[in-house]
Amino acid sequence: MIPIKPVGAAPVITGTPLDAVAAFMKPGTLNLGILPPLSLYVHFPWCVKKCPYCDFNSHEATGSFPETEYLDALRADLESALPLIWGRKIYTIFIGGGTPSLMSAAGLDRLLSDIRTLLPLDGAAEITMEANPGTFEAEKFRAYRASGINRLSIGIQSFNSQHLKALGRIHDGDEARRAVDIAQANFDNFNLDLMYALPSQTLVQAQQDLATAISCAPPHLSLYHLTLEPNTYFAKFPPVVPDDDASAEMQDMISADTAAAGYGHYEVSAYAQAGRQARHNLNYWQFGDYLGIGAGAHTKLSFPHRVVRQARYKQPKTYMEQMRAGNPVQEEMEISRGELGFEFMLNALRLTEGFEVNLFAERTGMTLNTVTKALDAAEAKGLLYRDHKIIKPTELGGRFLNDLQQMFLID
Repeated sequence: MIPIKPVGAAPVITGTPLDAVAAFMKPGTLNLGILPPLSLYVHFPWCVKKCPYCDFNSHEATGSFPETEYLDALRADLESALPLIWGRKIYTIFIGGGTPSLMSAAGLDRLLSDIRTLLPLDGAAEITMEANPGTFEAEKFRAYRASGINRLSIGIQSFNSQHLKALGRIHDGDEARRAVDIAQANFDNFNLDLMYALPSQTLVQAQQDLATAISCAPPHLSLYHLTLEPNTYFAKFPPVVPDDDASAEMQDMISADTAAAGYGHYEVSAYAQAGRQARHNLNYWQFGDYLGIGAGAHTKLSFPHRVVRQARYKQPKTYMEQMRAGNPVQEEMEISRGELGFEFMLNALRLTEGFEVNLFAERTGMTLNTVTKALDAAEAKGLLYRDHKIIKPTELGGRFLNDLQQMFLID
């Protein structure tokens, strides 16, 4: 990664027009003929309680949080970013956290109104909001739907109260089921998040959780293996969790039971009914662009001759202070050519059906020849399948995905 000038700043060119062309097209310069689809991510950093496994940018709301001040900062953040995305349409919005469903109905309505005022939205834009079952109020969620949220992502994690307690969740099994009932009554598109390989969880219990989720007929399921992430409570005080063999049995069960119920396994942790894949997440995995606003939000934006990443200040108080000073971006860097191929593969190889061959050049501005050596090596090891149309991980490649992805990392 190399630091760069402020995004959008044009290089200073002197001399003739041919000199200008040469400056832009010198060896190593990217050439993106078509910019990728653009999504918007909005981060809401507060939650009721920090879960012991969570390594996301979330902060406990001790009694209350400054909703109005934060919404002011989000609008100012979006306004300051407009020159970078001028004229580009937004195809998906994801409001994540933290626990965005702590937001008042009026606050959420104001946020979406500000977004619509400032950005051109696609008429069929997918607008997702994360929600915690411990915060579900029927009237508030009806208001969320009326304001324009058309997809919920519900952090169920488990329907087993014992396991929810072990995970430090603020809801129990009954509240999890009630949350699904409210979602079904107000939304025709929703996702249920479940975790497996939980502390002391058996294969039968994991199967019961999945069966309960499937009985709710969600259009989309996200099924995550519990991992003990660094800098979390569980990393310091690890619970007793199923061993590798037991976890593998759970993964095999998930694969069989979701397929039998008609859910396609289209990404490492994502399963969907036909045509109900998460469009926002697909844009990430296909190396699309996204503008991230809010505390700790990340951005990836493409320009004709470069691809840029940004990160906002993580601490909510610092973010709001920096936003008032007109400087919400803490880090900004250009992705080098050597990193672009790896970053593309890091995302696209998560898709079980892979990607079309021409997508690599379309999203990176480079030819596929730049990663030929790694493609050949991965194919020789049986980790990758490719033909003239498609590149995708084999079943073996899916099982050893980290090894496959790392083959594209250039020293």
